[in-house]
Amino acid sequence: MYRRPKIVATSRISLKPPPNIDPTKASLAYGRLAVPRLERELGSGDLLTRQRGIRALCDYLHDPEHIAEAVHGGVISLLKRLLRDPDVPCRAMAAECFIVLNQHPIGRKAFIEAKVYDVMKLLFSLYEPDIVRLNAHRSIELVVLNPIYTQMLVKDDIVPLLIAYLENEFVEIKVLILDTLNKCLAIDTDAGLDANGICIFSKLLVHHDSTIRYKSVQAIFRLVANDRGKIQAIEKETVPRLIHLLLDMDPEVRASAAGALAFICVITRGRYECLSGDAIPNLLRCLLNQSTRVRVNALKALASIGEAPEGRRILQKSLEQIECLMGDESAAVRKHAKIAADVIKWKPWNLENRCRDKSETLKLCTCKY
Repeated sequence: MYRRPKIVATSRISLKPPPNIDPTKASLAYGRLAVPRLERELGSGDLLTRQRGIRALCDYLHDPEHIAEAVHGGVISLLKRLLRDPDVPCRAMAAECFIVLNQHPIGRKAFIEAKVYDVMKLLFSLYEPDIVRLNAHRSIELVVLNPIYTQMLVKDDIVPLLIAYLENEFVEIKVLILDTLNKCLAIDTDAGLDANGICIFSKLLVHHDSTIRYKSVQAIFRLVANDRGKIQAIEKETVPRLIHLLLDMDPEVRASAAGALAFICVITRGRYECLSGDAIPNLLRCLLNQSTRVRVNALKALASIGEAPEGRRILQKSLEQIECLMGDESAAVRKHAKIAADVIKWKPWNLENRCRDKSETLKLCTCKY
């Protein structure tokens, strides 16, 4: 009868690693010893040890309970040093660690206090690999969530640097740079105007990606709020592109374009630039849009254009369409529709009647001695 052979344990060790063990990550010490252990490995001269340590730290930081412990343990200074590491994976993972840290207020504060930006901006260079640049821009985009830190970065000349790299980056990084710039321009528009931001953003208005078009026109919207921005938008031929965007498929793009034109039309030169670009038909089409923001901004632009005699004469034909919006369900639309209608219906004083009334008043007041 066949008997099953007995399996006897041997001293041979399996070549396969135990389950749930990642050889690319360093093993974590227990509890409060985890961060000091990782710090020793991050400061190691062995490349493989540094790579394993930085990967383990990145996973460790994803737990919000470990953020404060890592910051107080001195991890920021080590990560700052690793941003200059000659190894690309080390630089990429160090930047990714700052992405996780900057999602928390204590991490953003430590980022600013340690002046990590002075090193991080070196990773914006086009000579760096895509993943390194992407992680660097993501970390900065999270820092500017705080207006105080945004103002500090603006003083460190981050706006000209980002504008210089904007045009040559690929789409995903372009979106991150535009997000950062929009928050910076909300603090200081002069920095964007001095860096020729109007010209760069105008080139992106015809981009195939709707997100980039929206964020670019939003940046122009912020710049033209400045008087210098209005003049530059006219001189750089930005107005025709904004007029073209009034017919964009994305309602947010149309709303921002109409808002930018409303700012530009505040000055007389801007009104006549819009008239020469035939902006009124496109603005009237925006009044039919379902988006409240599109209708409100279009009405603002039409009211500004209507202050010019030529614009008022053209808009007389469309007065009924504008007055219909005075019964709109949105209070903002009703308000600006009334303002636009009043501007269009305004007429200069009848000088003949004024002179006649004035002469009659003088006769009544004349006294005979």
